[in-house]
Formats: sequence, structure tokens, C-alpha cells
Amino acid sequence: MAISMNNHVFKGHKALLGGKFVTYGEIELPTRYEVFPKSNAGFDWGNGGSSSVQLGFSILYQLTNKELAEANAVKFTNDVISHLNSRDWVLSANEVLEWIEVNCEKLQKKEEKSPVVQNVVMKKLQPKATRKSRKNSTNVVKSVCKELGITQKQLAEILEVPEGTVSSWAVKNEIPRLGKKAIEFYMLNVKNQKIVDSYRSFQELLHVS
Repeated sequence: MAISMNNHVFKGHKALLGGKFVTYGEIELPTRYEVFPKSNAGFDWGNGGSSSVQLGFSILYQLTNKELAEANAVKFTNDVISHLNSRDWVLSANEVLEWIEVNCEKLQKKEEKSPVVQNVVMKKLQPKATRKSRKNSTNVVKSVCKELGITQKQLAEILEVPEGTVSSWAVKNEIPRLGKKAIEFYMLNVKNQKIVDSYRSFQELLHVS
């Protein structure tokens, strides 16, 4: 299972005010509480508590399926999650898959084992022309940021949404309806502000003359 997965890593961060954040591929990792209600208090690590088990399940679920994740969440937490003692940590998808291969006796069939593996295989099998056309297609989030002269992080701050949400839009190359409305409203405000600034500059020139 030695598969190179560039940028496919889990990252954890504990904020100074106590908030805990986990991402996968720079996108916020879902708690999966609706399918595994172990802890509704979010994620934790560095111990074997219920919030750590919730994180263990979510990481396994991200790469496999509900049955395997549910059956091995506690062991994965004890073996891996409880030893993540720092404020910031990085865990690669490959490391998780290696743990699964060693510790899980009844793995699913190879084609059902991991959505990440499926994506890698499908990308290899995809015709070059299709891949090229996707690469050349315009990304709506990047286009908005370019037009406004801002970064995705700044866009998230303007819309008052998590940075991971904007990153998810960029990956999917789509923005939900409410997000589009908010961006259109902001762009209109920017345009109106430029008009006001131009008018003020014109007035100042009149006074000077």
C-alpha cells in the first residue's frame, strides 16, 4: 500500500483560546457525529477520551467506510490519536492506511477500501485530454480572488466563513447560492466605494483650482 499522496494529510491545531481544528487536504474534517455519535464536543487528541475517539473514527471514515472505522476507532485512538501530544500535528493518509493494513484483519476489497485510493487510480486511468481540459477550466473561486485582488483567506474573512469552507469551494469549483450573493454584494460595495472615492477626488480638484 505504498502510495504517494501529495497534500493528502490530516492536520491538527489547538488555538490559544482553546479551539481545536482538524483539516484533511486543507479542508475542515467533518466530525461525522451523525453516523458515530461518540462526542458532540468536537475533536480532541493526546488522550483516549470520547472526543479523541470521535477524531479517530472521522480519520478512519475519511479513508475507508463506516463499518471499518466504527470497529477500529478505539484501537486507532489508543495507538495513534492519544500520542498526538503537541498543539500542532500532521498525520499523512499513507500512515493511516499503513496502520489499517497492519491492524485490521477484515479489510474491504481493494476497490472498496479507500476513496482516496480510488481517486488516485481513477486519475491514472483518466484520458489525458480530459485531465488537460479540467486543468485549463476556470476556477470560480480563484477568479473572484483575482478580480478582487485578495487571497482565499481574505475572502473567507470578508464572508465571515471558515477558511476551509472557501478551500472546499475552490476544490469543488463551485460556490453555493448564498455565497455568490454575499460576494456579489461585496463587489457592489467595492464598486460603489470606488465611485465615491472618485467623486471626492474630483471635488478636491475643484477646490484646489
